[in-house]
Amino acid sequence: MNTVMDAAEIVLRVRHADGRWSARTVWVVVVDGEAYVRSAFGRRSVWYRRVLRDADTQVEVEAAGVRQAVVLQPVEDPGLVRRVSGAYRAKYGLRWPGPVESMNGPEAATTTMRLTEAGQVSQLPA
Repeated sequence: MNTVMDAAEIVLRVRHADGRWSARTVWVVVVDGEAYVRSAFGRRSVWYRRVLRDADTQVEVEAAGVRQAVVLQPVEDPGLVRRVSGAYRAKYGLRWPGPVESMNGPEAATTTMRLTEAGQVSQLPA
């Protein structure tokens, strides 16, 4: 999982019901040793809707040539969502200020998900 946390971008792969995989490059940030991703297109994103719709959807990430099965958990704690926004600003803000503002906007911020290694899922704080 360290490879994912150190990456500027990861490839998020989501399995379709028919067995096909779709891939999307996403930014990843770390807060308190945990990795987080968001949908740049908010709730309109197909990968985001698929993961929410079916908890058994297979998800993998690829970073630095390594693929790993992961689980995505929605984040509902407003304080944590704000901290993730700060992490996006700190990691990407100087280089890509416009896209970062979009990623931190209300539509994208509501799609914040914690990325956890499959088999290592713990409860998010309430």
